Amino acid sequence: MTRSDVADRSGIPAAALSNHDLNRELASLHRTRHDTFVHGSAHALANHDQRSRELEREFLHRFPGRDPDPRRLRPAR
Repeated sequence: MTRSDVADRSGIPAAALSNHDLNRELASLHRTRHDTFVHGSAHALANHDQRSRELEREFLHRFPGRDPDPRRLRPAR
């Protein structure tokens, strides 16, 4: 299996993406989530979930000290 075969199925591995490309891929996944959830097959949704986890995990690995917007925080219970 070649790298292009892997990329055709699940995209370039998250760890191999530049920061710019990682952010672009995440934005694209977040934009397409609703359509995939509502109109995609079970297989498409599973692939979307897997790719989302991979990209989000890589983002958190690269940017562990990100600064959450205080308006997005809820009080601890």
